[in-house]
Amino acid sequence: MWLFYAFLSAIMAALVAIFAKLGLKELDSTLATTIRAIIMALFLVLVSFFLNKFDGFSVTNLSSKEWLLISLAGIAGALSWLFYFFALKTGFATEVVAIDRLSIVFVVILAALFLGEGFGWKVILGALFMTAGAILITLK
Repeated sequence: MWLFYAFLSAIMAALVAIFAKLGLKELDSTLATTIRAIIMALFLVLVSFFLNKFDGFSVTNLSSKEWLLISLAGIAGALSWLFYFFALKTGFATEVVAIDRLSIVFVVILAALFLGEGFGWKVILGALFMTAGAILITLK
């Protein structure tokens, strides 16, 4: 089932790039990112309420470590989207997305360093191919 959701995620991410590029023609990228974040937050709150995810939840349910890590993830995500929209404003969507998706290569490296996740030759080869693909897409 994870594969199905991963493909849906990839399709939605592709739509983000297209819609954002079209929407950034006359709009500042920081403002666009802020508006997008507000819409996302409202949408996610509605989804969480609809799915009863707040039932039994209290802000005290989370440990200080969980709050810190989730906060850092939020800040990293916000910075990622700010930089992404900055790049989309002036760059070609295909090139920006190709470089952005190198995040997969960075996740492989960081997951090995911080999460102890191992990787073999297939992962290394895949990361090299992804890097080569990103370079090829961005070459003029």
